[in-house]
Amino acid sequence: MRSGRIKGSLFILAGTAALLYITSIKRQINSHTERFQKAHQNDSIRSQGILHRMEEMEASIQKLLALVDNIEKKEKEENEKTKIKEEEKKVVRKLYPNSYLFKKWGDGLSEEEQKEAEKLFQMYGYNAFLSDRLPLNRQIPDTRPKKCAEKKYPQDLPSISVILIYLNEALSIIKRAIRSIIDKTPAKLLKEIILVDDHSSNKDLEGKLDEYISSIHEERPGLVKRVRHSEQLGLTQARLSGWRAAVGDVVAILDAHIEVHVQWAEPLLARIKEDRTVVLTPVFDKVNYDDLTLIPYVPYAQAFDWALWCMYESFSPEWRALNDESVPAKSPSIMGIVVADRKFFGEIGSLDGGMKIYGGENVELGIRVWLCGGSIEVIPCSKVAHIERAQKPYLPDLWSMVKRNALRVAEVWLDEYKYNVNIAWGIPLENHGIDFGDVSERKKLREKLKCKPFKWYLDNVYPSLDPLGGVLAYGVLKNELTMDHCIDQGPVPGNTPILYHCHGSDPQHCYYMSDGELYIGGIKSHKYNKNRCLVDPATGPDPGLYECKTDPKGFHMLWDFKQGGQIQNRETKRCLEVVKGTNSYYKLVIQKCTGQTWNIQHLIKEPWGIGEKKTQR
Repeated sequence: MRSGRIKGSLFILAGTAALLYITSIKRQINSHTERFQKAHQNDSIRSQGILHRMEEMEASIQKLLALVDNIEKKEKEENEKTKIKEEEKKVVRKLYPNSYLFKKWGDGLSEEEQKEAEKLFQMYGYNAFLSDRLPLNRQIPDTRPKKCAEKKYPQDLPSISVILIYLNEALSIIKRAIRSIIDKTPAKLLKEIILVDDHSSNKDLEGKLDEYISSIHEERPGLVKRVRHSEQLGLTQARLSGWRAAVGDVVAILDAHIEVHVQWAEPLLARIKEDRTVVLTPVFDKVNYDDLTLIPYVPYAQAFDWALWCMYESFSPEWRALNDESVPAKSPSIMGIVVADRKFFGEIGSLDGGMKIYGGENVELGIRVWLCGGSIEVIPCSKVAHIERAQKPYLPDLWSMVKRNALRVAEVWLDEYKYNVNIAWGIPLENHGIDFGDVSERKKLREKLKCKPFKWYLDNVYPSLDPLGGVLAYGVLKNELTMDHCIDQGPVPGNTPILYHCHGSDPQHCYYMSDGELYIGGIKSHKYNKNRCLVDPATGPDPGLYECKTDPKGFHMLWDFKQGGQIQNRETKRCLEVVKGTNSYYKLVIQKCTGQTWNIQHLIKEPWGIGEKKTQR
């Protein structure tokens, strides 16, 4: 545009110069004509001809100049319009600069659109504003391992019932999930889609959803079924309701905020056809909650820590040695998507109906399947895109419910290792005051199924989970001089523990071990991780915090401690103590013992597993 303006200006200058030149020549010709008109009549005739041609040239140049001028005027008008639009954009305020929704998305939205988008985001935990504007059959990339597209599956696969669980989901999200399942599941395999509504209050999920289902039934009569709870019962009960309503050979229990990938069902059904006792899960791809773009995930095992929080973990070395990412892989547990033979799922006890609201039910299922005659596998050739919400719809704080459910799982299935769950949550081994409900029926189920002990699971299924033997005391650690301060791991990265106002979360979790080590900043659940131990560097007053090692080699990390007594290093004989600095703040030091005393939150009167060899430091 800028170069066009320069060219236009040059053309006008050239045209103007030409006109001036022509005018000058015309004057000379007129003067010549008058002077020699009588004497040279023939010259006069020639001069008049030249003058006429030059007038024609002048008229043409005038037309060209007018055309260029008109173009410039239009260009100027367009520039003014663009400038006005840009100015209008500049004046649109960012109404929610701290909202997670608008960190990477939302430029160009008007203030009214921002308000609507933020309102929906707070309601659903993802960008429902954008979802409402995307096609229901939008295309997502095929992220499967390359060999998956080459695989052939039997023609006589079992039928599948797909169960979608939701609570106050955006209507467009549910419609897109249904559409993707219909479009990407062979009609002869898809027995039904069952929508389980855990008592949503969203009015869109009544009449408008019914209208959409009616439109589907025009092409597939009776395909979609609805189950609605008269009160909110939680995730586990919703999954059970869907399973009870299903009639297909196989059930796939999914969240409603998903989109399935191409050929997602065939590899799952083929594997269950081979072995009805295997419980499967596809591989998740992440869908961003802000811009709804898809982030591919590679296959991982689905596992957990001692708090029974879900986590991803690498597959076994044996699977990796196959050098084929399309092959099914064993997994210690299962996360949010469960695919199983419908009848076998019932035979092993389906899901524990005593689990409340959210959390733990999938870990319980994974442990039970392995102990009671089945197995868990991840199927890399089956991919499902799943929105990771910014917040969950059930409770503002799910921690207390996950803790309660974890204790219930531990009581039924973890045998002598159940106290590891208490330690991981930082609660007493006994008299913790948390009611995890009646577990008598689940214990009877375990006897009926003749399930293996949990030690078998640790030895054969999940050997990287550390038994945590040798814990003598755990929790927050306080000095008598300042009971509102606790030992804290300090800044990370960094190797200097500090005193900090007590808040009781992970950085302040301490563990005194039977061999004299003192872990600070949590205890790791897995053998492949390292704990950090309190160290007396033997020079200077500052304590250190370093990875615990089998052979310390100069690190003095073994301590003597009894409740209400001092913490003294076994080698240097110096003590961990508290002093008040020049700024009146308390700080941790290691110095000559002065008799200061310490107290830790929880003691283990009869520690278990002390005789076991420590597998992880």
